[in-house]
Amino acid sequence: MSTANALTLISGDIYSAQSQFENVLIDKSMNFEREAGFAIQVLGANDYAMKTAMGNRQSVINAVVNVAAIGISLNPAKKQAYLVPRDGRICLDISYMGLLDLAIQSGSIMWGQAELVHSSDGFELNGFDKPPTHKRNPFAKDRGEIVGAYVVVKTHSGDYLTTCMQIDDVYDIRNRSSAWKSGRACPWKTDEGEMIKKTVIKRAYKLWPKTDRLDGAVHYLNTENGEGLAVLEAEPQKAQNVISAKDAMKDEYNALPIERRQIVDAVVASILEHFEKDDIPGAFEEYTGLDEQTTERFACWYFLPSHVRTALTKHKKQIDASEPKQEEVPS
Repeated sequence: MSTANALTLISGDIYSAQSQFENVLIDKSMNFEREAGFAIQVLGANDYAMKTAMGNRQSVINAVVNVAAIGISLNPAKKQAYLVPRDGRICLDISYMGLLDLAIQSGSIMWGQAELVHSSDGFELNGFDKPPTHKRNPFAKDRGEIVGAYVVVKTHSGDYLTTCMQIDDVYDIRNRSSAWKSGRACPWKTDEGEMIKKTVIKRAYKLWPKTDRLDGAVHYLNTENGEGLAVLEAEPQKAQNVISAKDAMKDEYNALPIERRQIVDAVVASILEHFEKDDIPGAFEEYTGLDEQTTERFACWYFLPSHVRTALTKHKKQIDASEPKQEEVPS
């Protein structure tokens, strides 16, 4: 098949995801047409990426929908996120700058910066209420080996929070990542500095004011992108099983008649609308309105952003805890 024909097919797949994209869109300032254009531009400019996309067209749709669910742009000028071929599928990859931008946009922090520390640099922590001192020569041809990394952020209360990691701790996490263990080309080999910064940010964010958008992005990277730290979320094998289940569910959804898919799309949109209004009971009622053990209900669950699923799960537990337990009748 010619490149032009392949691009036409993939473009059609991307535009077929518009309804799903808009249903899970978490940042209303984002625009499907723009993001679809960026996705087509990236895939069309890389022969290997296009070959991978043609071999797993569903992964392209999944990646584009994840752009909306996480709220991160593929705009190359922003350098926040990219579509990359990995393990026979197209994945959404979020840069360390993308994570910091998400933290700022979601209101977790006011400002943030991540840097590598080399052996010839001068580095000193200045307590909890001041940023660290990092002295280095940016023009030096050799600053020595990387000995660690840090991220410093400023919160809305005016505090500075600094998290540091020794390079051995970073490599321990790298060595647990499925991407690294595969032995194939991966960001840890092609963009080590970026991955080191991303790793320290993913550790540091747990100490920052919580936001669902940032939680969702880090959870996605740790589990579905195989970057390591998945042990904090689930065992690596369990995470892989979840990925397979999601792919299978999306295939089942696509096989549904259009009227049943429209039901799922409408329920997902209604749940998100309730969630934006902080109406968790209303969102839960919409979800449980779907018949149990049906493809529609399972598909609805998988299409919801992780932070929404977490809120619904907590609400279910609260309901269960409030219901009086039936006393056992003595025999």
